[in-house]
Amino acid sequence: MRSYAHNGPVDADTSTPAHRKGTPVSDRHDEHGHGHDDSGGHGHSHDHDTPHGHDHGHGHSHGRLGHDHPHPHPHPHAHSTSSGPLARLRHLLTPHSHETGDKLDSALESSARGMRALWVSLVVLGTTAVAQAVVVVVSGSVALLGDTVHNAADALTAVPLGIAFVLGRRAATRRFTYGYGRAEDLAGIVIVLTIAASGAFAAWTAVERLIDPRPLHHIPVVAAAALIGFLGNEWVARHRIRVGREIGSGALVADGLHARTDGFTSLAVLVGAAGAALGWQLADPLVGLAITAAILLVLRDAAREVFRRVMDAVDPELVDSAERALREVPGVHGVGELRLRWIGHRLRAEVAVVVDGEASVRQAHRIAVEAEHALLHAVPKLTAALVHADPAPAPGETDPHLALAHHMVA
Repeated sequence: MRSYAHNGPVDADTSTPAHRKGTPVSDRHDEHGHGHDDSGGHGHSHDHDTPHGHDHGHGHSHGRLGHDHPHPHPHPHAHSTSSGPLARLRHLLTPHSHETGDKLDSALESSARGMRALWVSLVVLGTTAVAQAVVVVVSGSVALLGDTVHNAADALTAVPLGIAFVLGRRAATRRFTYGYGRAEDLAGIVIVLTIAASGAFAAWTAVERLIDPRPLHHIPVVAAAALIGFLGNEWVARHRIRVGREIGSGALVADGLHARTDGFTSLAVLVGAAGAALGWQLADPLVGLAITAAILLVLRDAAREVFRRVMDAVDPELVDSAERALREVPGVHGVGELRLRWIGHRLRAEVAVVVDGEASVRQAHRIAVEAEHALLHAVPKLTAALVHADPAPAPGETDPHLALAHHMVA
């Protein structure tokens, strides 16, 4: 039983009910001997090149990325009915799309679009940061310095994300059987550390200026630089969020929200400049401390997002959509354990479905393939599904999976 990533076949951990546990299989398709028959028994055996040789009496779906036929119907995905600020923020953070052609984008094209978004934003934010840095040197504004450092750090986050997108396009290997998509999560950790470092620097600089106040020069230029910072960050935020949603990259969406917050902190610099123009010398360092607080809030949200990805968290609504789609497949009598996980900006699924115990291996396999097809249509950004077909037990029949119970770890 296998699932296929965008760059070739790889192994997947078998999702099983609580009483059984999957075993590793080879990542080369030609090493599996599939003995199909049309008898009522499930004699589908797999030859494994692992130390554990055993037979599986089940039908399986061999997951593959994408389809060669169009998808004329929309892809359903549930939305929360709440309309408050938190609900809107959650809507922004959840990777999804309303485009009916969204599933037609290949995984490679998604990575390429992510790369383009990163490099474009790197150029825009880099140019903005350089312009602001020149004004900082001339004016001595601490608030603008904190904003400039944050903008520069935000621009540099494109580098680890870009490396992650490049790694994610590499073919899976026998060591990295799921591929390299999780490099995006590692890049997310780097982004969190970068945000933390920029916050610490902004705080230290603001406190130093509170202790040793200095006059702010060229106030109109500082105000203009702050406005440039806002416009640059807002453009980058819109671009990253839009592309991140379209390709399903939670890291890119979160980074776009980070840029938007940077834009608001740039506006806060205007307040400091206005205070300095009115003769309040402490306005500039106090606004610098306010920017530090804003950075810490972004740090908290970014750390939470990265933690959820590292822990394989998904939106429960996606699980509900997958279960509903599976139960509507003809021949599926029940849905067992269902698992979804993000690998980079792509979703993978593993599920066990119950089929007629008298069905032949070919019939069970056909149902499993139809179940996989239904999942690919119902779940946005799903690129591979591993479907395991279990025969419904006959009255008085002992569950064959009980023989595996002693392998389970408490």
